[in-house]
Amino acid sequence: MGIGPRLELRQSQQLVMTPQLQLAIKLLTLTNIELETYIGEELDKNPLLTSGEAEPDIAGGNPDPGEPPAALPDATTGRLDELLGAPASESPLDIDASADAPAPGADAADWSVRHGEAGEAIDFDSFALPERSLAEVLDEQAGAAFAGADLIIARHIIDLLDDAGYLGEPLDDIADRLGAALADVERVLARLQTFDPCGVAARSLAECIAIQARDADRYDPAMAALIDNLELVARGDIAMLMRRCGVDREDIVDMIRELRRYNPKPGLQYGGERPSPVVADVFVTQGPDGEWRIELNQATLPRLIIDRDYQSVLEKGASKATTSFLGDCVQSANWLLKALDQRARTIVKVSTELVRHQQGFFENGVSALRPLTLRTIADAIEMHESTVSRVTSNKYLQCERGLFELRYFFTSGVASGDGGEAASALAVKDRIARLIAAEGADVLSDDKLVEILRGEGFDLARRTVAKYREALGLGSSVARRRAKLLAA
Repeated sequence: MGIGPRLELRQSQQLVMTPQLQLAIKLLTLTNIELETYIGEELDKNPLLTSGEAEPDIAGGNPDPGEPPAALPDATTGRLDELLGAPASESPLDIDASADAPAPGADAADWSVRHGEAGEAIDFDSFALPERSLAEVLDEQAGAAFAGADLIIARHIIDLLDDAGYLGEPLDDIADRLGAALADVERVLARLQTFDPCGVAARSLAECIAIQARDADRYDPAMAALIDNLELVARGDIAMLMRRCGVDREDIVDMIRELRRYNPKPGLQYGGERPSPVVADVFVTQGPDGEWRIELNQATLPRLIIDRDYQSVLEKGASKATTSFLGDCVQSANWLLKALDQRARTIVKVSTELVRHQQGFFENGVSALRPLTLRTIADAIEMHESTVSRVTSNKYLQCERGLFELRYFFTSGVASGDGGEAASALAVKDRIARLIAAEGADVLSDDKLVEILRGEGFDLARRTVAKYREALGLGSSVARRRAKLLAA
């Protein structure tokens, strides 16, 4: 067979991620706080994009603060689109990957007209004084207690402490690195261990507890023996502890109570990153008529518009490059407004269907949770499962029962023993936690829990009950029995 050039035609299909689709997917995964930051960056980059005055918003937003939010719509009919202020034929996040970009001169739907108020809420956290770190607290005390070479050693040891306040490096290595005598390093460390917070600069848990016991004037031989046998305390072996410490039962219980008052991680009370606030993306309330109402949180989002007047001023006598730049800015702004509008519609539709499926939770609590999967919601609202996953990721719902991540409402099911409707795994865990919390002197074993749960209609195996109990952070019946004895 000869080798030579030839022409061939082949047909293939591939998914093209257009800029519009990429932007829509990106915005859909952002939380309200992240979206606020992103919009701020776009306002800085795009001279034609500006924030305007507050106007009535969509999706459960109230034009008049005195009026109740709109009633929960039916996700399978046009009522949702009436709530959103759009025709019933418009589909949430309906982005055509092959569609052309919006024309530069075409004004996209004014997302901000339907999407909340201008201005920002007061950030009270910004008024708080910055928290001092553990290193700063100790360095201030070291400056008053040491001088010269001892101060250098002290500051070096302080730099080696972890967040909990423990020293993890051997003193020999510290002495060799600084060229100091081991006795000097030990002397400085002993002085550091008297600093506040009490128990800092310890090399082990036992040493940390011993430092605090000395500070409380409770470090006698019996307490020293107890601290040397912390593994027995963890196991709750009272008989062995009584023999090791040489005290009776009443004294050993009193010593363990004293031990529990000490802080095993003294350094954690200083510094650390300030926890980031969790802001609800969706509000769910019940109206006087008993219907559930959904409202998007628009408090942090500005009203975005395209400044046509400013565009006209810039286009007068503009060069070809300037005109091209302004066209790109208009196109980018239109894409952003459309993507924000579709994001809001999609979140409302998913939240609406979620509330409808889990209505029992909002009325009766965790015990009424039903098994739910992403596919169930996706099929009900005729969207792809990956889109529902993006909507529910890192989004939070605020209701009368508290603040919950949207993913919280998606749980696996537990079969019913009488052939009825399956129960949510979270509901079963809640029941197990309540049974253990209500147990008295007669501690419930896993077998007994299985018997009670089966009597209530939950078809569970013993290993499943043990798994759920451990996931709740609850000990076995033996561990709980020992804990009750220690607390008695």
